[in-house]
Amino acid sequence: MGVKLQEAIANIKPVDKIWREKARRHIDQLAIPLGSLGDLLDLAEQLSGIQETLKPSVRKKMVVTMAGDHGVVEEGISLCSQEVTPQMINNFVMGGASVNVLAEVAEAGVTVVDMGVAADLSFLVQDGKIQSYKIAPGTRNIAREAAMTREQAIRALETGIEIAGNLAADEVELLATGDMGIGNTTPSSAVLASLTGRPAAQVTGRGTGLSDEALAHKVRVIEKALTVNQPDGKDAIDVLSKVGGFEIGGIAGLILGAAYYRIPILIDGFISSAGALLAKDIAPDAVDYMIAAHQSMEYGHRFMLEELGLKPILNMNLRLGEGSGAALAMNIVESAAQAMCKMLTYQDSGVASPVQ
Repeated sequence: MGVKLQEAIANIKPVDKIWREKARRHIDQLAIPLGSLGDLLDLAEQLSGIQETLKPSVRKKMVVTMAGDHGVVEEGISLCSQEVTPQMINNFVMGGASVNVLAEVAEAGVTVVDMGVAADLSFLVQDGKIQSYKIAPGTRNIAREAAMTREQAIRALETGIEIAGNLAADEVELLATGDMGIGNTTPSSAVLASLTGRPAAQVTGRGTGLSDEALAHKVRVIEKALTVNQPDGKDAIDVLSKVGGFEIGGIAGLILGAAYYRIPILIDGFISSAGALLAKDIAPDAVDYMIAAHQSMEYGHRFMLEELGLKPILNMNLRLGEGSGAALAMNIVESAAQAMCKMLTYQDSGVASPVQ
């Protein structure tokens, strides 16, 4: 049996401030002008704090791409049909997707998880190409009813925790979130609106590239979903169950699992950050283990990063998902760890330190 949600929540602790202070003192003695590597040194400090060592390692890396379909596509909120979800999963398996290419550059693996795809993928599961924790063949249409039951929401969260545990047992040192699911910017926007109280029009973007008219329709669908379901913004599990998605819940659980097992985790874009918001509301200290990979072009993502209090590593106008932005940022996280491990101090290098 995997770790249950309440056990994980009870055992997620903040990163030890003493270790962060040790790391900062070491960083301040490196043979470079004070603070001259900027945010990279802050990242190095975070890694040292998480792993409680002055020689952090993130050599073994894994992107976990959670997949699920959404009943709300019935409302015409996406330019793509639902058949694209399993088609893209086949592309992941063939190694031809963006996340595969970018993960390979970072020497990272990609794990694809069927959380609730509306297609039979058992042949890929049997061949060991993907993992299946399918809860149902897609969520229900949130414009008409709740996406899932509360029990299903908890199952999605506990699945993510279990996958994090399996990867921790496999000695993975850096995790990254990814997603696949046609229509999933709609529930992600609904999650953001529910948890922050921001109006749907402010947090909804164009997704796959909607026109102005289609975007206005998408906003109306999200407003209807919020009215029909009345998600409780003070209860993240209620929000997930009423307007979320199976893959969003899986991502939230993966983040909770990363915090439970003390593994740094890169948060990809808009959909992943919806999961991160849920994880933060469930266990606030989980934020200490999150690293924002990038700021997405999806309009509401900036508000998500503000709510999380995270500064993105990259800002490259990405809006793909899959875990592609997180994979792209992995080499920078690796650089932060290597800077911490290999750079010499003034004393060790024989370089004269600046006069204070």
